[in-house]
Amino acid sequence: MVEFFLALALFLLSHSIPARPEIRGRLTGAFGERTYVILYSLLSLGLLAWLISAATRSPYVPVWNLAIGQYYVPVILMLPTFMLFAGGAVSPNPFSISFSRRPYDPARPGIVAVTRHPILGGFALWAFAHVVPNGDLVSLIMFGGFGLFALAAMPLTDRRKRRQLGADWERLAAGTSILPFAGDAPWRWPRGTLAATLIGGAGLYLLLLWLHPWLFGPDPRIVFS
Repeated sequence: MVEFFLALALFLLSHSIPARPEIRGRLTGAFGERTYVILYSLLSLGLLAWLISAATRSPYVPVWNLAIGQYYVPVILMLPTFMLFAGGAVSPNPFSISFSRRPYDPARPGIVAVTRHPILGGFALWAFAHVVPNGDLVSLIMFGGFGLFALAAMPLTDRRKRRQLGADWERLAAGTSILPFAGDAPWRWPRGTLAATLIGGAGLYLLLLWLHPWLFGPDPRIVFS
């Protein structure tokens, strides 16, 4: 399991160290924002591929017995997971990960009204959903570690963004919450983001549902047979 733990440690470090503002600032200053994002994405995908490959080569140590009903957990939970991913990517969000360049309007927060950290929340939901149908030690460590890492990143990101936004934090973050559906922000969406969230999330869900056996091995469609 040495290779697995090494790959896991490097994957987590690659997402922890560049998150520090001073380090990210130096990297984006050296490469430019666009080039940095591309290089960082390629590095993350490469480390993830290595981690999954190392996990498949690790000894199988059973933790609990498996049953077909356990496959229903990720099949059900991955749809809202992809909604969080898609919504988080297209919605303006000054508090967390977002690929939108549009300014954030607290009167139309979109998916930020659900949670300030939709992509991190989706990552945690993905991880914990995959713990259930994988009853071995390596999967428990890998997926459980991903989930805990995503949950821990939320308050840390809040603290960093609060410092960056200063006096604007209270105004912009009013009504939002880390916990899903715990805030009272208005349920209004920026133009086009609701449709992109629903269509994009559903499309990603169906695509990965059919590609999963070729990409990762297990076939989640078995629950429909």
